[in-house]
Amino acid sequence: TLDDAAGEAFDKVAKMLGLPYPGGPEIDRLAKEGDPDFHRFPRSRVGGFDFSFSGIKTSVLYYLRDHGEDFAMEHLADIAASFQEAVVDMLLSKTIKAVRKLRAEKVAVVGGVSLNSRLREKFSGTLGKMTRVYFPEPQYCGDNAAMIGAAALMRFERGQKSPLTLSADPDLRLL
Repeated sequence: TLDDAAGEAFDKVAKMLGLPYPGGPEIDRLAKEGDPDFHRFPRSRVGGFDFSFSGIKTSVLYYLRDHGEDFAMEHLADIAASFQEAVVDMLLSKTIKAVRKLRAEKVAVVGGVSLNSRLREKFSGTLGKMTRVYFPEPQYCGDNAAMIGAAALMRFERGQKSPLTLSADPDLRLL
């Protein structure tokens, strides 16, 4: 991501909505009662395979400010569902783009947001028609070990190895 990760966006929007931390599971729970088409929050149009979630956070902030607290409380589930739909759409569209460009035969959807039920539903349905999609068991979604492990396995399967003296490099490409 160029700015906040998707999980951070969920947490920050949840805070705006008065939901407890961590916000991702709370938005997921609440969104099940709401209408994802209630409001169309903007989707980032950043090029390449990069993500940006700062714009949608700002959009939610302004939407809540412009409509007032009473409106927000009355439509809390709808706002949560609309926000969630926008984030899932952004994640899905970039992943589809990557699958097409790389001709990926399988995709591992990992990280904290991979626990989101709407993301799992849309990725399994739409992306599942193009390639095999894998999700970690819920208990392994809370940290990024599954993501790092999946990237390491792919590198290993291609015969790529790193020396034991490898240092931490936050800019290192995973694939």
